[in-house]
Amino acid sequence: MSLMHDAELASAFDHASDLYDRMVAANPGYHAHLRRSARRLRLPAGAARMRLLDLGCGTGASTAALLRAAPRARVVAVDASAGMLEAAAAKRWPSGVRFVHSTAERLAEVAADGRFDAVFAAYLFRNVLDPDSVLAHVRDAMVPGGRIAVHEYALSGRPAHRAVWTAVCRALLMPVARRTGDGPLYEHLWRSVLDFDTADGFAERMERAGFTQVRVLPLPGWQTGIAHTFVARAPVDRTHSPQ
Repeated sequence: MSLMHDAELASAFDHASDLYDRMVAANPGYHAHLRRSARRLRLPAGAARMRLLDLGCGTGASTAALLRAAPRARVVAVDASAGMLEAAAAKRWPSGVRFVHSTAERLAEVAADGRFDAVFAAYLFRNVLDPDSVLAHVRDAMVPGGRIAVHEYALSGRPAHRAVWTAVCRALLMPVARRTGDGPLYEHLWRSVLDFDTADGFAERMERAGFTQVRVLPLPGWQTGIAHTFVARAPVDRTHSPQ
């Protein structure tokens, strides 16, 4: 089975949106890890005027994590799946949160009202056809020196971590997903992590895109060596950004 992309993947997320929150709630540490990654943005206290982007917001778990880190900030939450956005928007949010149906490749339109002070992107980059292009769009949508945190399944490169990921998917996630009719989406999840960059490889990809001060931070628990937070800054001098 090949990986899904674009419309096919968005449709799969649409189908999974009704039960998605229940599925992720069964993942130990899922919400705590998102909150940890959002805190790693190190947003300044009292960031009421900051404009933040939650890219690939899904049903809003990452949006909630971002608001825990900056309760008074303005947040634009973007996702390509209409079903996931509908589930997110149905929840209670502060007035400063706005949900937008868009692909990551159309960030220039989303940023038409101004660039973002910080970006949070959770479980996004494995699912785009051209990660380098999306990183460039994200970089260009940020203020110079803006902060970014990418929360992603990116394996360490050690065979043991690859084996743990496959065991968890085959023994736990995929059997449940097949019963709910979402087997193809979680098959994609399993394969996309195996096929994606290693943690060091994605950090290098961010550096090639022009991001500075790139750091790779591990996440605790069973996801150690499997999921990481990548924190960095947008370039200050855009004349030297890669084209």
